[in-house]
Amino acid sequence: MDSDDELLGASDSEIVAVGDYYYISSDTESSGEEESDCGPDDYEPYEVTDEIASMREKYKQRYVILTEKDIHERQEEGIKRVSSVFSIPRESACILLRQYKWNISKLSDEWFADEERVRKSVGLPANEVLLPDSQTLTCGICFEGYSTNALSSASCVHFYCHECWEGYISASINDGPGCLALRCPEPSCSAMVLEETINRLAKDEDKVKYKQLLLRSYIEDSKKIKWCPAPDCTCAVEFLGDGNYDVSCMCRFSFCWNCTEETHRPVSCETVSKWILKNSAESENVNWIIANSKPCPKCKKPIEKNHGCMHMTCRPPCNYQFCWLCLGPWSEHGSTTGGNNACNRYESAKEQGLFDEAEAKREQAKNSIMRYTHYYERWVSNQKSRQKAQADLQKFDTKNLAELSDVLGTPESQLKFIPEAWSQIVECRRVLQWTYAYGYYLEDKVKSEFFVYLQGEAESGLERLHKCAEKDIHAVLPNANNLSPTLKDFIEFRVKLVDLTRVTRTFFENLVRALEEGLEDVRGTDQSTSKKRSKNNTGASCKKPSARSKSGRNKVARTSR
Repeated sequence: MDSDDELLGASDSEIVAVGDYYYISSDTESSGEEESDCGPDDYEPYEVTDEIASMREKYKQRYVILTEKDIHERQEEGIKRVSSVFSIPRESACILLRQYKWNISKLSDEWFADEERVRKSVGLPANEVLLPDSQTLTCGICFEGYSTNALSSASCVHFYCHECWEGYISASINDGPGCLALRCPEPSCSAMVLEETINRLAKDEDKVKYKQLLLRSYIEDSKKIKWCPAPDCTCAVEFLGDGNYDVSCMCRFSFCWNCTEETHRPVSCETVSKWILKNSAESENVNWIIANSKPCPKCKKPIEKNHGCMHMTCRPPCNYQFCWLCLGPWSEHGSTTGGNNACNRYESAKEQGLFDEAEAKREQAKNSIMRYTHYYERWVSNQKSRQKAQADLQKFDTKNLAELSDVLGTPESQLKFIPEAWSQIVECRRVLQWTYAYGYYLEDKVKSEFFVYLQGEAESGLERLHKCAEKDIHAVLPNANNLSPTLKDFIEFRVKLVDLTRVTRTFFENLVRALEEGLEDVRGTDQSTSKKRSKNNTGASCKKPSARSKSGRNKVARTSR
């Protein structure tokens, strides 16, 4: 049995503060060292070898969570660097970086290759334009005369009054990110409006919006950083690794960095995209109409028959009356054709194969709907179960953990195995949810049967764990019938929950590994089919297809529902 330190180990992912950022790594990337029984004073200093340093560096290189403060600091660092190297004002450096999508390397190459061309393309003037000596000038927008101190320009020869500038800037900022490339109001002028001009002439609320848009541009222009898609979350995630795109933000929302959908491992982003599109598309509505309705022979509108006889009457203004079976006019029907509940013409035409194509199409649509409904209902069911488990986990962390600690006189650190079990349930529900999307698009029959077997084994283990965490825990929680849970009850519950957590984790690790490898361990469809046919020909009973695991043991697949 595992030791207490192993049972109360860290969660699947940890947030490690390094400098001003939060570096995240999964268990597979950690050093795998066990906790020691020594106290803080028992540790001896050791030399940081190259191997340890490389392991630390590897531990960091999963992804980085950036707060708005971190993003602002990165922006300012880049602006100061460009301003210093290029010997240009801060506002000019900001404009250049924004136009080059914050790519300092590309900007440097083009700037030192042809500074004049870069200035011209960006709209950055080389020299400041001075106001004329005349005491009054005409605003180019409102055509009113103003003194020189009431006029401004975008470092060009076009001057406008401050009131017109304020309206021009406000309209541009309210239109969205386009204000970050705002140019002189004169259509023929390409001079860029600098941030200094906006800070001096814009309204306070417009200044706040502009700074927020500038901050967001740093993320939205980057190929390696994306915003967390959780509602009201202002953090961004910079992805540093490759392969596993699952990330978890500081707001505790987990998502796929590649497609920004909720975490869906082991299902590919392509499958998730198709599944979500199918759930929201009209294709299933069309299939339902085909399977459950027939077009009126006159106006062609779809009509559903949910009860009653075969005599159908279309809605006004059509009012056409016809037979539901053969779609012929009802005026030609009567007792000689079978009455109101049958149609001899239909039966005769069906024997001749006249309705085969329409019936086959309708039957195909029904089967398609039934198959989709099977997978969709279970996908939704596991999604709801995961959300419920997440709520139970939060409730235990905030309430039940402290109560149980007081009743048993045990430190909360010794009760961490319970929230870890709930965390495992939440994760397994997520995996199980997306396996139904995987199974829907799995076409190989033999692989499908083996997939159902793996899914069933994992689901059975999860149900046992969920029952233990949700129901059996009441035996050790204070309640009206059991005010003083005994230490023996607690130990028995602890052993059971820890074992179920470990077994369930193993089941789902095997399931995830098998799906990510495309169920390659399954024997070929042709080989299995030929063996089946051979045994059928000899009169032997046909066995279910098998799959060989990495350990070499055969696993029997259950029949798909």
